[in-house]
Amino acid sequence: MPIQPEQLAALMHEVEQEDPIDFADLPFPEDELRTLVATHLCEMAAAMEKFSTEDRLMTLLAVSAKLVLENLVLHVQLLRRHGLPVGDNVEALLGRLRKGEAPE
Repeated sequence: MPIQPEQLAALMHEVEQEDPIDFADLPFPEDELRTLVATHLCEMAAAMEKFSTEDRLMTLLAVSAKLVLENLVLHVQLLRRHGLPVGDNVEALLGRLRKGEAPE
């Protein structure tokens, strides 16, 4: 893989400037968590070196989609646990899902 974990961690941190992560009171340093995730992703990408470009892209998209879904679920659970409303967009999406409508 052409990118090293340190470079990926730095890019992650840069992206977080636009969309910060709330690490709350986790008992772990943020930089160490970033490095842990970056290392794991670089190892995963290296394991796909023999994949075709299309298969690699599909795998990375599937992993990304799973993580975004997991983040959405955890976010909604956290809001509900604290009795806070979800945003209008999320509420509209959840309402459509309850009715069995496909998202646009």
